[in-house]
Amino acid sequence: MLGTLLQIAFLLFSLAILMNFWRLVKGPDLPDRILALDTIYINSLALLLLLGLYQNTQTYFEAALLIAMFGFVGTIAAGKFLLRGDLIE
Repeated sequence: MLGTLLQIAFLLFSLAILMNFWRLVKGPDLPDRILALDTIYINSLALLLLLGLYQNTQTYFEAALLIAMFGFVGTIAAGKFLLRGDLIE
């Protein structure tokens, strides 16, 4: 039962990533594309967590933590670039 639920969640998060890629390519302006990229890394983080639950290993949880840290720094840098036009002050 739990395996079936994990597979359904995996399928739904994969579908969400595909829709985010569509927004990343088609987005009307730069903030929409940055938001799509941010959502892609959050959904990939969820996929790694589901894979870790499915295979009953902790390695994927550590990789998800690294993706979360790098994604946060990337989002902050992109937002700063949008507001100021420069990353280095």
